[in-house]
Amino acid sequence: MGNLDEPAPTRAQIESAIECAATAPDHKKLRPWRFIVTQGEARHELGRALLEAAQAKALQDGEELSEKTIIKTQNMPLRAPLIITAVTQMQEHKKVPPFEQMLSAGAAVQNLILALKAQGFSTVWRTGLLCNEPAVKAYFGVGEDDYVTAFVYTGTSPKDESKRKPIDIELLVRFES
Repeated sequence: MGNLDEPAPTRAQIESAIECAATAPDHKKLRPWRFIVTQGEARHELGRALLEAAQAKALQDGEELSEKTIIKTQNMPLRAPLIITAVTQMQEHKKVPPFEQMLSAGAAVQNLILALKAQGFSTVWRTGLLCNEPAVKAYFGVGEDDYVTAFVYTGTSPKDESKRKPIDIELLVRFES
């Protein structure tokens, strides 16, 4: 799904979805995830941060961005009326390794998506190569050792969502007795 339209969820609907997200498995209740809701004009600010990240990455790689890439990058956040960004703030803990904290963040994002879907909204979980570049981390106030885990584009689908093909789970599971 490329783009989503209005209506987006209300503040109350978002808060309800985040309450569901917060029920994710979370060893020692560290709550390593946070959510940042971006909508309206703030999406343009996010677009500028993404462009800054893309330009820095291109410079580092000895490349130059085309005008088409510049426009596309700036407009990424405009593909939905609302974006819920999940960030993972890794915490030192002798019993909870970083990978468990990242898995907890992923579970929280999945719960968020399911809660939004249950309220009738469509979502697209995006990240991409720029999400953890310094300019994007700085925009969200994310530490160097932390992560932007998900951009959950949220709104209403302009068309019926396509049905997923059945998945053959035979190669995905092993039963032992």
